[in-house]
Amino acid sequence: MNSRPLLVRIARVVHRHRLDAVLVGNAAAALQGAPVTTLDFDFMFRETPGTIRKLKRVAKDLGAVILRPFYPASSLFRLVNDDAGLQLDFMPILHGIRSFESLRSRATPVKFGSVALLVADLQDIVRSKRATNRPRDRAVLGILEATLREKAKTD
Repeated sequence: MNSRPLLVRIARVVHRHRLDAVLVGNAAAALQGAPVTTLDFDFMFRETPGTIRKLKRVAKDLGAVILRPFYPASSLFRLVNDDAGLQLDFMPILHGIRSFESLRSRATPVKFGSVALLVADLQDIVRSKRATNRPRDRAVLGILEATLREKAKTD
C-alpha cells in the first residue's frame, strides 16, 4: 500500500490547524529508508489545552474520532477513521526521549505536497524503541540499526 496520498492529506490537515507534532515510529523510519511497514502513524506532541483543541480540529477535518485507549499509564490520543483506514496516535510522552523540544530540534521537515511534516531523527526512533522494549519494537531494532549504519556510510 502506498501511504503517500494519506501522508499528504495528514500533512495538509496538521499544517492547516498548526498542530506542532513530530512523526515518529515505523512510518518515520520508513521515510528515512528503513525497510519497515506500519498500519498507523505515530506522533509526539506537547499536550496543552491549546494543542488538544487543535487535535480535535484535526480529527474533525479527517472525519476521525478521538479515542483514549487504556494502556498502563498511557496518555495516548488515538484518531481513527475506519472508513478511510486511518489511525493516528498522538503521544505526549515517548520512552527514551527526554522532551518534545529535544525531539523536535533533531527532526527534519519532509515535504508532502506543498507542506511539510516534521519527521523524527532515526536515532531518536531507535532510542525510543530500545527504551520501550516491546516485542514488536525489538523485532525491528536490527533493521533500524542497520539502516542507521548505512546512512552513516553515505553521510
